[in-house]
Amino acid sequence: MEIPQRVQEIIRRLGKLYPDPHCALHHRTPLELLVATILSAQCTDERVNKVTPELFRKYPTAAAFAAAPREELEAAIRSTGFFRNKAKSIQNCCRMLVEEHGGEVPGTMDELVKLPGVARKTASVVLGDAFGKAEGIVVDTHVLRLSARLGLTREKQAEKVERDLMAAVPRAHWIHFAHWLIFHGRETCQARKPACDRCALRDICPRIGVA
Repeated sequence: MEIPQRVQEIIRRLGKLYPDPHCALHHRTPLELLVATILSAQCTDERVNKVTPELFRKYPTAAAFAAAPREELEAAIRSTGFFRNKAKSIQNCCRMLVEEHGGEVPGTMDELVKLPGVARKTASVVLGDAFGKAEGIVVDTHVLRLSARLGLTREKQAEKVERDLMAAVPRAHWIHFAHWLIFHGRETCQARKPACDRCALRDICPRIGVA
């Protein structure tokens, strides 16, 4: 099968398998998602979700984050790892939100990637899940692994993998496609021991069982 045909079949099967694709980071607003995504770097979503309820209660606005004593913020997010760098990024980001965007999270890729601590991946998460805008495909470790195993890319760098996926996947599915691969990567196509025997994609996976 040609890649476009396989992609259509992958989309059909994963869509049936995971009918409710969504961001695993708990959030109610674009700001909460932005902060949670910054915290998720080299940290599990589960851990972030344990930290953020109290964090968002204590700092409900960008101005509150920006004005928080640095040591206090660091203590609140310590368990997510790299807490000093993350606290710095969150505060610098929120200060720019206050100074240049009235405390609101902007809804364009160009504006988001100018924020301190916000790269394209974080911007794509916020745009897709907070604003419903498909400006890219989020490439995390699961998406990186599965897109290679499924033969959708030969690239290793996230930006190049994203370009390949954006060329193969219809734009209407960009947001959901990343969530589908993330769910499938967690539940079935795991890094060390993929469960190929029960994989819904086994008959169309060209690299089945290959890490």
